[in-house]
Amino acid sequence: MGIATEYILEELRLARASRGMSQEEFGKTINYSGSHVSSVETGGRPPTEPYMIAIDDAFGTGGTYKRMLERLAHLDATPVWLREWIEFERMATLLRWYEPAFVPGLLQTEAYARATLIGVRLTPEEVDQRVASRLGRQALLAATTPPQLVFVIDEMVLRRPIAGQPGVLAEQLEHLAKCAELPHVQVLVVPAEVGVYPGLQGGFILATQPDSSLAAHLDHQIRAQIIDQPAELASLQSTWETIRGEALPKRQSLDLIKEVAKTWT
Repeated sequence: MGIATEYILEELRLARASRGMSQEEFGKTINYSGSHVSSVETGGRPPTEPYMIAIDDAFGTGGTYKRMLERLAHLDATPVWLREWIEFERMATLLRWYEPAFVPGLLQTEAYARATLIGVRLTPEEVDQRVASRLGRQALLAATTPPQLVFVIDEMVLRRPIAGQPGVLAEQLEHLAKCAELPHVQVLVVPAEVGVYPGLQGGFILATQPDSSLAAHLDHQIRAQIIDQPAELASLQSTWETIRGEALPKRQSLDLIKEVAKTWT
């Protein structure tokens, strides 16, 4: 946990203690459970933007806690919505990631990450920043106690060309195959012959937290969205099980990745 995050958690604990409130009382006031408050204060869950806004609204603090979170995001030049998710991702004990369009960010090479940003309206500095952030998140793969990581990708991810840069995809698929052989990583492929299936509606990530709670990440054209509502999470988990059921087993998926990689060399 970074110093900035520790500072915010300390401020949240003080916000409650200074009012003489228990975690249960504090939670009731901001419409969260006491266990949720406890998990945030001890670092089991990240302090999200809705959580901070709820504190501001309940105690009339004029947006102080929301701004605190924004300043934390500014310290690492990462947008608030992405920084929230990175905290969920960093603390996860299990990450389940489905991607129909690109190699998942945690498994991307630098060249591939840059190629995915071609045509996006970003300055060179912003591209560098996004690539650095994406690559920095990959430290999760080599953590002392890494989460279990299960990735499901559509076969077209392996076959979609990068204009004028076949070598980039060849390098990427070789890297993907190496990652798939790590003991805590599974990379499964939904083969083309499956045809239309529910996952084609869009990618998502499910992150199981140390307290067994669940959060999800949906990536849209403009920004990402964090989902933590039980009904929506249940729907995404059902979709995940359907998608995974269509995917090839681990060994067959790895064989397919290696086979397609040869076509790009």
